[in-house]
Amino acid sequence: MKIVIIGGGPAGRVAAMEAAQLEADVTLIEKEHIGGTCLHEGCMVICGFNDVVKFHEDSEKFQKMGIIPQNYSLDYNQVVNGIKQVTGKIESVLKHETRESGVEIVKGEVSTVNEENVELNGEEHRYDKLLISTGARPFIPPIPGAEDALTYKDVLDLKKVPENLNIVGSGVIASEFAAIFSSLGSKVNVLCRGHFLRNLDDEIKDYVLKNLLNDVIIHENVKVDEITSKSIITSNGEMDGLSFLATGMIPNTEIIKDMVNIGSRGYIEVNGQMQTSNPSIYAAGDVVGTVNNTPVARREGLVAARNACGISATMDYNLIPQSLTLYYPVSFLETESEKSSDEFNVRIRGSAGPGSFWNVLDGNTGLTKLSGNIENGEITKAYSISTASRTSMPYLAKMIKDGYKTSDFDDFIETHPSTDAIYKLLQYLAKYG
Repeated sequence: MKIVIIGGGPAGRVAAMEAAQLEADVTLIEKEHIGGTCLHEGCMVICGFNDVVKFHEDSEKFQKMGIIPQNYSLDYNQVVNGIKQVTGKIESVLKHETRESGVEIVKGEVSTVNEENVELNGEEHRYDKLLISTGARPFIPPIPGAEDALTYKDVLDLKKVPENLNIVGSGVIASEFAAIFSSLGSKVNVLCRGHFLRNLDDEIKDYVLKNLLNDVIIHENVKVDEITSKSIITSNGEMDGLSFLATGMIPNTEIIKDMVNIGSRGYIEVNGQMQTSNPSIYAAGDVVGTVNNTPVARREGLVAARNACGISATMDYNLIPQSLTLYYPVSFLETESEKSSDEFNVRIRGSAGPGSFWNVLDGNTGLTKLSGNIENGEITKAYSISTASRTSMPYLAKMIKDGYKTSDFDDFIETHPSTDAIYKLLQYLAKYG
């Protein structure tokens, strides 16, 4: 079995390694960097900045308390250089383990694809099965002057922190970069066509705005009319500063659009086995437009590889934990269960512990909230703002998938000290729910 994979991001790389372990002859084609957007422009870049931001904010707090006497300044260029060094080292590790699994990595940009071959660098690579994992890129809205705006792809090219930054968008990317640049010293405005973080629970969103994005000015229901190199013009007036677009993604489907069905939003259509309308072609990751996050892309790649190798596997999108990377991770999940007339909604403030101890004095220790069915003990929604929430939320999702109810947590013992209050609410519900 000869499998060719186009795209070396999370979906393509995991698929390549899985197929190789299933004894397929695998060629992974990547035009730029193994690791994709997540490693070089997205998740890991956010993590790099966020670690610095947390240190910066904690240091300011400790200076005010007299714990740290000296003042200091951040060097943005050194932060950027450090991020590039780390992501470069991670890429080297990814390349090594990918090759060690038996995958051939070919660098270059695919010029043509037909029913039998993929061509790049003047050479043809024959395939029995083809996987498209070419990802997505920032969507540039049809706004006059939009070409003068930044996107996440430009952040590591900046020479200094902007004095004023106007972020157009209302979702995860907008909130994460707003938090970063606000902490680094920018005056940040977020301009939303509708509502900001509209998929978050209202109480959780309110906590985020008051405690994690408190220096960011949010403008909802605003129309952007024009962008210039020095300002942005909206229905509410003109604002000075650089503009940053966080207006969604557009899939990279150009190379394959004439060979598979493309949906109304431009993404490749696939079934539960990640197979396209062409039985020899599979697709996974951001290019299929399901849930745009790395763990989902990896799982999609795994499912695609197994099916391409003749092993049945189906993608399950129910109960996917998600998060925002802010000072505290904001993690959440929702089931597909219908709302019950007999529903519990319980909440608790976060605990003092690793990463939140010194915030007790400010009252900013996080917030956890659970919803569900009182009668049968089913957990339907979970939200947690804490240093540990990103770790605990996927385990809770797994437990709910496996049928755990609130009563099953009566004898739960946590690792102490923990800042995540999910277990406290579950123990309370087990006793009194």
